[in-house]
Amino acid sequence: MTSADPEPPSGHADLGLLSPMRGAAEATGDLAVLQAMLDAEAALTRAQAALGLAPAEAADAVSSAAARADAFDLPGLVARARSGGNPVIPLVEDLRDAAGPPHGEYVHRGATSQDIVDTALMLVARRALAPVLADLDRVIDGLTALASAHRDTPMAARTLTQQAVPTTFGLKAAGWRKLAIDARARLAAARAALPAQLGGAAGTLAAFQPQPLTGDVPDPVAVALRLPGRFAAELGLAEPVLPWHVLRTPVADLAGALAFTACALGKPAADVLVLSRTEIGELSEGVGGGSSSMPHKHNPVRATMIAAAARQVPMLAATLYASLAAEDERPSGAWHAEWQPLREALRLVSGAARDAAELVADLRVHPDRMRANLTVKGDPGPAPALVDRALDHHQDKAPH
Repeated sequence: MTSADPEPPSGHADLGLLSPMRGAAEATGDLAVLQAMLDAEAALTRAQAALGLAPAEAADAVSSAAARADAFDLPGLVARARSGGNPVIPLVEDLRDAAGPPHGEYVHRGATSQDIVDTALMLVARRALAPVLADLDRVIDGLTALASAHRDTPMAARTLTQQAVPTTFGLKAAGWRKLAIDARARLAAARAALPAQLGGAAGTLAAFQPQPLTGDVPDPVAVALRLPGRFAAELGLAEPVLPWHVLRTPVADLAGALAFTACALGKPAADVLVLSRTEIGELSEGVGGGSSSMPHKHNPVRATMIAAAARQVPMLAATLYASLAAEDERPSGAWHAEWQPLREALRLVSGAARDAAELVADLRVHPDRMRANLTVKGDPGPAPALVDRALDHHQDKAPH
């Protein structure tokens, strides 16, 4: 190795040096995923105890042992996960040791690794999306104010890069708001539908119908069928109709909502990038970024970060959609391919929503430049009335 290729520094995780457009770092980080897997394992033992399939003492012991992810050797789990292709296998060993005998034997009973990873990722998504929805509320509120304030502010509408006819900035802002409302509705629906995963080795629930510890069970099948709902309730997730090991509707729906949200926020970002050009100057970011070589610049950094996210998330969603075509009752590769794209999409959409809320809150509108740039004759016609219509139509439909 030459001096031009020094050894990389050791002991440093990916802190996001090259991804300032990301958000939700803690909510989607390895420790958060580990905690979600531990939460899933503990919830499974509690659900089984509630149905008489495990002792209550075991549920308490496993829940206590799983309470803190930082008590586990995360780097060790990462290293040991390679041999089995997923982190659940070594985690189960460690959690059983932490729960101690005889309670440890009730850890992961009947489950398969995909049950835990899928459930954990749904938990991670549910937790990460709560602040995203709050940021989208801020975006909607800010755009409502902009649309109302600039209902009659004339500006040039541009089509195919050229001035077309007059419009108003209020109508443009109302359009941005419509996209934000649509994005929030899709994300909220996807989040509410995120299900737990429980099927056992091949999605049959066969391993969840042993005789209970005490008493007789007239119908073991009925007990097994009740377990997924109880498991989901323990975690605040939706009850699955069927085990979805190869029925990836929840992931595909989430992918679609994430991609739509990134691109819906990318639309106002694209407009801000164009309209804040020096020679146009109709908009500007209140808190712009500087330049390392040109101190006079006031760069539209928030819009730039949103635009960068909007270009990445659809490609990540494509990978998640491709995993729908999965073979057998549990697939090799298709499921594994989802993990990183899903996490990265959550991070990018979280950052985009955060940046969009900041962009809208600090956006500077320059009506004088809009009027000066307007070279086509005419009036905006019903554009102000369209603003009123948009604000009235969504007044009760923006879920705040």
